[in-house]
Amino acid sequence: MHVLLGIIYHSIGGFASGSFYMPFNKVKGWKWESYWIIGGLFSWLIVPPVAAYLTVPGFAEIISGTAMPVLQFTFLMGILWGIGGLTYGLGVRYLGMSLGNSVVLGFCAAFGAIVPSIYYNLNPTDGKITFTDMLARPGGKMVLLGVLICIIGIAISGKAGMMKEKDISPEESKKSVAEFSLVKGLIIAVISGILSSFMNFGIEAGKPMAEVAVAQGYNPLFQNNVAYVVILWGGLTTNLIWCTILSLKNKAYTDFVDKSSPIARNVMFSAIAGTTWFLQFFFYGMGESKLGNGASSWILHMSTIILTANFWGFYRKEWKGVKSKTLTTIIIGIGVIILSVFLVGIGNYMD
Repeated sequence: MHVLLGIIYHSIGGFASGSFYMPFNKVKGWKWESYWIIGGLFSWLIVPPVAAYLTVPGFAEIISGTAMPVLQFTFLMGILWGIGGLTYGLGVRYLGMSLGNSVVLGFCAAFGAIVPSIYYNLNPTDGKITFTDMLARPGGKMVLLGVLICIIGIAISGKAGMMKEKDISPEESKKSVAEFSLVKGLIIAVISGILSSFMNFGIEAGKPMAEVAVAQGYNPLFQNNVAYVVILWGGLTTNLIWCTILSLKNKAYTDFVDKSSPIARNVMFSAIAGTTWFLQFFFYGMGESKLGNGASSWILHMSTIILTANFWGFYRKEWKGVKSKTLTTIIIGIGVIILSVFLVGIGNYMD
């Protein structure tokens, strides 16, 4: 029953993550940095402490009583993840929901599964699997095989993107993805996928806070909500700095006083997007508490997001007008990525 509930919670969280960018498409007349930071304020600053207060009312005391090295490292993981989250938005902006999410989340799933083991190889910790352990264990070898297949799937998806560029005119492509740019999008997506994986390690680094929450009698289902507050402070720091720089450079701050744009409507849809985004980790924490395996939870979460995002990509007709060979190629690419995700999950389960 715990496994079934874990899968259900991860599916809900994955659907939220794969869908959160859709409300941004309803924002009119604003530059990207304007609606991204409004959504981010809800994602990283407003909603997380509200969720923590409703589920773990003593979260502030737990954070203040946590050892500084734990807080600093959790915050650092949040900063690195924040760069990944920032570039995730850019990746989807340039590649679209389908191709952008497939590439970003494929890398995110793969690196999220192996980055912690590399860290523990450099900093051995009792009970933690190192990269050397992975090389010596059947499950670890399965994970590495999954990572290799993931890269193959991403390469196939990238090939589909290049075929798409040849199949349809730039004008036709921009009907579904307003700023489509394959080369720029792929570079950003690779960076985003690698750095976004640090959220998984941030959750692992913040486990001492979750353990205190459980020890104090709070529902284990919501234990990770305490760590999210610290991790997302890091994400907010990164995104706020970059969006401020862009806003000053592009004078995007005028968006908030430009009466020719629907300001209230834009804030509302940005807030919906940001809140929906946070729900992915709210339900991720619930699912992870049921499955009890951080890496496998991460993989299940990623696979659900990839499926959801591609559903929205096809719904938005991002592949409309391409040749059947191109459509077949992107479907194969998505399938290979999902296969790799499950191989990584099986490998982690074996260990």
